[in-house]
Amino acid sequence: MTRPPFSGGPNARPTHPLTRAARMPLAEAGPPLAVRAARVSVARMRRAVARAVRHSPHSLFLRELVTQPGTVGAICASSPRLAARMAEQVDPTADGLVVELGGGTGVITAALLARGVAPERLVVIEQSEALAAHLGRRFPQLRVLRADAAELAQLHAQGALSGGPNGAPLPIAYIVSGLPLLSIPLPARQRILQAGAQALAPNGRLLQFTYALRGPSPWQSAGLARLHCERVLANLPPARIDVLGRPGIG
Repeated sequence: MTRPPFSGGPNARPTHPLTRAARMPLAEAGPPLAVRAARVSVARMRRAVARAVRHSPHSLFLRELVTQPGTVGAICASSPRLAARMAEQVDPTADGLVVELGGGTGVITAALLARGVAPERLVVIEQSEALAAHLGRRFPQLRVLRADAAELAQLHAQGALSGGPNGAPLPIAYIVSGLPLLSIPLPARQRILQAGAQALAPNGRLLQFTYALRGPSPWQSAGLARLHCERVLANLPPARIDVLGRPGIG
């Protein structure tokens, strides 16, 4: 076979086709196997993270925050510290029901159960369909009602929460509210306040956390008196817990 003529100086080397390919830029020669493998690994990791996020309660909370900001009203779910402090205000041996308004992802619900509240005495009311379904799966032993908190008095009078031995509605000893009252339009807020104040037993207690660290509680406009309050700084953002009851009852 006749080789092509070689031209060049005495120190020049012939250029082989493979040598030219090796010197081509990566964009022309195609990504090396290591780069391809890294891209495959990144794609797999993204899919795994996406699956985990889809099944995460925190992701569910954030999706509800985006789609229903007026009913969620917080930038993140309540912290375990805040939930524990709320639950500590509840006497698990008291007669009557404990009704949670706005169960969310169940952080406070879990704290109430850990506090010792009997599952048959705990009722959770959640307006969001997605969050109510999540609560039902997470706490199958509880009564979870997908309803508006403004319907509380009506639901209680109808015996929809729970009935006593004689079929009469059990009194509501505690209302534990995680509702973002200050984010709810005033007409809807007033209906919620009136329903809660009406449904609460005469000696009952109502617990409300808020991100407004100063000022009166909205429940005071419904005739309840603030008995005491405390701040929980280990929450994002910092929160205040108000404990309310009927005036003149210590």
